[in-house]
Amino acid sequence: MARRILHVRITTGTGGGPEKTIVQSPRFLAGTGFEAEAAVLHPHDDPGFPVLERRAAEAGCPLTGIAERGPISPRALARLAALCREREIGIWHGHDYKSNLYGVLLRRRLGLRLVTTVHGWVRHTWKTPLYYAIDRWTLRHHDQVVCVSRDLFERCAATGVAPERLHLIENAIDTTAYTRRTPAGATGRLRIGAVGRLSEEKGFDLLIEAVERCVAEGLDLELTIAGEGHLRGALEQRIAAAAEPRRFRLVGFREDTRALFEGFDLFCLSSLREGLPNVVLEAMAMEVPILATRSGGMDAFANDGTDALLIEPGSAGELAAGIARLARDPDLRARLARSGRERVCREVDFSRRMERMVEVYERLD
Repeated sequence: MARRILHVRITTGTGGGPEKTIVQSPRFLAGTGFEAEAAVLHPHDDPGFPVLERRAAEAGCPLTGIAERGPISPRALARLAALCREREIGIWHGHDYKSNLYGVLLRRRLGLRLVTTVHGWVRHTWKTPLYYAIDRWTLRHHDQVVCVSRDLFERCAATGVAPERLHLIENAIDTTAYTRRTPAGATGRLRIGAVGRLSEEKGFDLLIEAVERCVAEGLDLELTIAGEGHLRGALEQRIAAAAEPRRFRLVGFREDTRALFEGFDLFCLSSLREGLPNVVLEAMAMEVPILATRSGGMDAFANDGTDALLIEPGSAGELAAGIARLARDPDLRARLARSGRERVCREVDFSRRMERMVEVYERLD
């Protein structure tokens, strides 16, 4: 009988890279002796949850939504316990501070083995130090700890996670799904794209300023930013104040990122803090050249000048210089696009990632 895994995560809205990883995982476990499903803790009346439900159904991932109120919900904890009993869950796989804490609370009662994936904290609020503290405490009680980037791996090692329990398994994507269908290459205006939550850590205000500077220098550019978040109004005002606002578009959440990437000539990651973002790997697989800040996982993963062009975070000037360099050098863009696709296929294809995850689950024996 296959051992059953429950992935658990807090999600607001449609989710991001971690949610993509979770819903794609079950179908790659066929024949391994493991089966997986997911439970998502989400706010009541969250309009993004139906989108996540649809994604999970398309990926063949059984998904249970559990609405909750407040930081710790006894009702949600009881619902998770009942789900584990009903589905005969043996392995709890948490993906954030709360799911890690709930796993520890339920462990003895249900006889669970605990695995967590550390995705990192990118949006800092006054509560972030508390979340860090909870995470540090819960990691001591987990049988296996997976980190998605080198900086997170080193941070967990520094907190005392034993080497035999700690693993570096970077984010990955299904490269068969993310394959370009139309020829790459800019004709006329260079189309710059970015995808992510509209929040401070993504640095989209700096990216808008950088594109504005390049346009002022005579470069023919446009910028499309896909995503939703609490900064949408502020970014709309910033665009309205630009000298040429028609060169900028906020297109909101887009479920089909592959279609977006087909329309980009350059992908910019302007983040101040990141792990190893799935959207960057998706863009690389789609043969879109990458300009990215040295933010966390990107600094460790990318080969500067070979499969991406890296710059320092937090600077509109650095972003503008990188954009200008790539806009003026189509050969460099082509080399980065080609090498990026080759790198992703070689090193971070989803099937290879799941082979390593199975090895982690097998260590629970």
